Amino acid sequence: MTTALAPNSADDPLAYRPVALVDLLDRVLATGVVISGDITLAIADVDLVRISLRALVVSVGSLGQTEDA
Repeated sequence: MTTALAPNSADDPLAYRPVALVDLLDRVLATGVVISGDITLAIADVDLVRISLRALVVSVGSLGQTEDA
């Protein structure tokens, strides 16, 4: 299974290139991604419960790496 990445610029003919799903997952885990969302439970336009969710998805090996300035 492959997916296409969005182009970086309109004049780049090689911008659309097939990427295997495992390569895309490897790239996401190497750099990390933050997933966030909000859930609000309301009755009659009165907010009763608000839940804010945030998750960091990254490989364990990437967490230990730091960039030197």
